[in-house]
Amino acid sequence: MLAGLGWTSLTIVRGRQEPDEAPEDRQVLRSTVLHISPDTLRWAQWVLPDEPFHLGELPIAWQVCARADTSSPLAQWSAYFTPDVPGEVLVDFLVALDARDQPTVPLAGPELVLDAVTAHGWLRDVDQPDAGAMDPTFTSHLSLGEVPPLIQDADPRALTIEADEAGPAGWQAWAEPALGAQCLWAASFGASVPHDLVAAFASALSSTAPVLRRVLPESTRDRLLRAPAG
Repeated sequence: MLAGLGWTSLTIVRGRQEPDEAPEDRQVLRSTVLHISPDTLRWAQWVLPDEPFHLGELPIAWQVCARADTSSPLAQWSAYFTPDVPGEVLVDFLVALDARDQPTVPLAGPELVLDAVTAHGWLRDVDQPDAGAMDPTFTSHLSLGEVPPLIQDADPRALTIEADEAGPAGWQAWAEPALGAQCLWAASFGASVPHDLVAAFASALSSTAPVLRRVLPESTRDRLLRAPAG
C-alpha cells in the first residue's frame, strides 16, 4: 500500500557473530523495516523484530511518526500499533497521514474522534462522555487520557510535569474480548497526533462495512456477523 503512495522502503540487514565464528556462519536477519514518504516528513517502521516495548502486554509491531520539517531529525509525534490491529484500519490511518500537507498541524479538536465512532453506533463512556467510547458489544474501546510510558512525543509539557501530575493526553484504542482478558490488540497515539488522523483510524475501526477475513479471532468469533464472500 505504501509503495503505491510513492513511499520508499529501506532494507536493513542485522546480524550476530560470535567471537572466532566464520563469516559464513554469522546469523543474519534481513527485513524491510522502514517506509519513508516522498517528502520525508512521515515514516512507518516495522519494529517487531527489534523486541520493542509492549502495550497491553502485546509487543509493538508498527511505529508511525511525523515531523514538521526536514530541518529536524526528531519526530513531532508517534503512534504505535501492536500485531493484529485490523489491517484496513491501519491502512486508512496511513492514507490520511499521506494526504496531509502538514502532518503535525492540528486541524480539529478531540470531539471529531468521538463523532466518528458514535456515527457508527458506538456508545460514549458513561463516566467520561467527552473522552471515551466503546462498541455496542463492549469489545473495542477508545479513550483520551494520559499516554502510557515510553510513548514518544515532542509536546514540551511532557518534560516539565511532576511525578504526581498527569502528562499530556493522547488517544488509546484496544480490543478486549472480556473484562480482564488478554487484549487482542492495542494502539497508542502520542499527545501531538492530530485529532483528525485519529478520527480516520477511529472511523475505520468502527465501520460496519464487511471485511474479508481468512481466520476469525476465537475469543470473539461467536459475536461476529458473517456474510458470504462475494
